Formats: sequence, structure tokens, C-alpha cells
Amino acid sequence: MVENKVALITGATRGIGKEVAIQLAKQGYNIVANCRNKEEDDLDGMKKEIESFGVKIIFLEANVANFEECDKMVKEAIEEFGRIDVLVNNAGITKDGLIMRMKKEDFEAVIDVNLVGTFNVTRNVIPHMIKQKSGRIISLASVVGVCGNAGQTNYSASKAGIIGFTKSLAKEVASRNILVNAVAPGFIATNMTEVLSDSVKENINAQIPLKRMGTPEEVAKVIKFLASDDSSYVTGQVINIDGGMVM
Repeated sequence: MVENKVALITGATRGIGKEVAIQLAKQGYNIVANCRNKEEDDLDGMKKEIESFGVKIIFLEANVANFEECDKMVKEAIEEFGRIDVLVNNAGITKDGLIMRMKKEDFEAVIDVNLVGTFNVTRNVIPHMIKQKSGRIISLASVVGVCGNAGQTNYSASKAGIIGFTKSLAKEVASRNILVNAVAPGFIATNMTEVLSDSVKENINAQIPLKRMGTPEEVAKVIKFLASDDSSYVTGQVINIDGGMVM
């Protein structure tokens, strides 16, 4: 268990982000839960669950694609808790489509949230971690950032960018005891996959050696490891969490 450490998680009120908040709260982290709109999620239920582990949680609205909003969010988190020990860049969107039909705005929107958003939050957190001479930054990439996927040029590009960002930043800040890693989930059972038809799900499972989708908890537990002292000699890495889909 950790004491008085603080984790800032973007896109923290649903799916993988929410599960990460739960897993880190269980370890004793106070939680800064970023969301785009407080009205869209069950924040009361999440607050009760997180606080049941004896830690604090605050919810901060910010569009990660907006640098000024990220600056304000980080300042509010520091004002509340005095430090940020772990940053999990989880916020992301999809706007899938074949490139022949993809609108310029759809390409830019995905890059702005997924990749530029990762920069915006990280850029505002890094000075505090450098001052502390410690920190963990864990970003959500994707297996499609490694191997690509038809109909997801925008999403794949954003996630491949996060991989390059992670490796470069890891080299920049290693001397300050800041570890920077990424996880690359495959198909994970979330709200985004619930809308798929049974036949599509069956086709997806057939491509996965473990023959099933992963769970948000399985992703969150790898992130929990990367946030912990157990990963003290791990930096600049991308860990696939995909049931063996990409080897």
C-alpha cells in the first residue's frame, strides 16, 4: 500500500479509466478523475466506491485537447493534493472510417484528443514530477498503433504517435527518476464493443489466441504494476494486453 500518493487519470469515469481509478485507489492512491462532462456519468456511485478504500477523489472537468484546460486541471489537482505521482493518459475517442470517406475533421479530432491530449496533460504534469524527482507516466496506446487496422487510419496514427512519444519522453526524464511506459490493449469488453453484433464479436474472438476479449480490470492491473515500485526498472516500454493477438 502507498500513502498520500496521487494519481491523475484522464477519461476516468468509465471503461478502462474507471477501472484504473479503482485499482489504484485499492493501493492507497488519492484519485484525480478527469472527465469531459460531469453530467454524463454516475459520479456519486464512483465517489462512494473509491472512498470505500479510505482514499480521496476529486472530479475535474477538462477537454484534454485544450492545453489551457489541462493547465487549469493540473493546477487544481496540485492545489488540492500538493503532488501528482502517477499520470495515466487514458482519454481517447474513435471516429472510424475508410480513408476515402474520412472527413478531415474526423482525422483531426482523433489526433487532437488521443495524441495532442496526451501531450497537453503530460506537458503540464512533468514540471511537478521533475520537482519531486519522481513520477510515473502511463499512456494508453493500442495494438492497432503497432500493427494498423483498416478503417482506423486516424486512431492507429494517434496510438502509434503515443508509442513514439512514450519512448522519447522516457529517455528525456529517466535521469529525474520519472518512468514512462505505455500499454497497448487489444479488444477489450467496454461500452465501445458492446454495440457490436454477436457475429462481429465471434469474428474478433476467432483472431485472438485466447479466444475472448479482455476486460478493463485486466488492463488496469497491468497499469497498476507500472505505477508501482515493482516496475522500478521498467521505462520506455509498450506492453501489449491483447490475448496474444499481436506477437
